[in-house]
Amino acid sequence: MREIVLDTETTGLDPLRGDRLVEIGCIEIFNRMPTGQSFHRYINPERDMPAEAFAVHGLSSEFLASKPLFTEVVEEFLEFIGDAPLVIHNASFDVSFINAELDRIKRQPLLRERLVDTLLLARRKHPGVSNRLDDLCSRYSIDNSRRTKHGALLDAELLAEVYIDLIGARQSQLILASDSRTLQPGGIGETPRRRREVPLAARVTDDDREAHRAFIATLGDKPIWNDFLPAAG
Repeated sequence: MREIVLDTETTGLDPLRGDRLVEIGCIEIFNRMPTGQSFHRYINPERDMPAEAFAVHGLSSEFLASKPLFTEVVEEFLEFIGDAPLVIHNASFDVSFINAELDRIKRQPLLRERLVDTLLLARRKHPGVSNRLDDLCSRYSIDNSRRTKHGALLDAELLAEVYIDLIGARQSQLILASDSRTLQPGGIGETPRRRREVPLAARVTDDDREAHRAFIATLGDKPIWNDFLPAAG
């Protein structure tokens, strides 16, 4: 089954008060495994960036001014998500912004029937505790050390890992692998690590790296991204 894990960044908390979408990140998973296919776009919100929002995701008005409008990326976005279920953490927030953008250009909204809200799933499975994305990453031992700022694509990647653990799919895969091994002669012992038949192709191009370096240059003298960014060739 194909599913799309989705996250957004915005200029604020309420699209009804003029806040706009500034970033969309999507990860495709198939039968509970990431396929390596993704969709990621920054979007020009056609308005200023409040300081509170900038502190969350680090996307400035100057950086976004050269990015496409939502109407310029909507076809590609809708084609990517297709009719797949949408896995979103606090789905009502993200979808309210996407639907507000769709309404501005007279397009049909995303239906709530196709949403899988991981925040609701987490609250049912872990009641009485905080279930923010960072908390869930810690709970399921998922490395989120790169998440120094919110970012739609990175958060979608982390959420995909959380979702697989949250619904027990990773454990089920391990149990199935273990059971299939014990059915073979001499099969009792450690279950081998599952490997992809075809390694995933690299998703980051040279143009992506140059664009990222240009963005990093806007973040001040010593951005933490420099600890992870390879030196220019």
